[in-house]
Amino acid sequence: MAAMIQVEIGFDGGQVIPARLSEAQVKELRKALGSGDSPHEIEIEEGSLLVDLGKVIFVRISSDAKTVGF
Repeated sequence: MAAMIQVEIGFDGGQVIPARLSEAQVKELRKALGSGDSPHEIEIEEGSLLVDLGKVIFVRISSDAKTVGF
């Protein structure tokens, strides 16, 4: 199974949608954000996300670095 990356997509108005995406899906999302082709469809475990790229304010992609905190 491919490693999944935790991503948060933030929208105008404050809503944030968390999703676990494959590396290929993250690359596709980045490419779509640059092109402005909307809506962008993302397949996730729960079904499909149709994202209006014109409303996206940020995309947070977690790093692979794991740390232990107290």
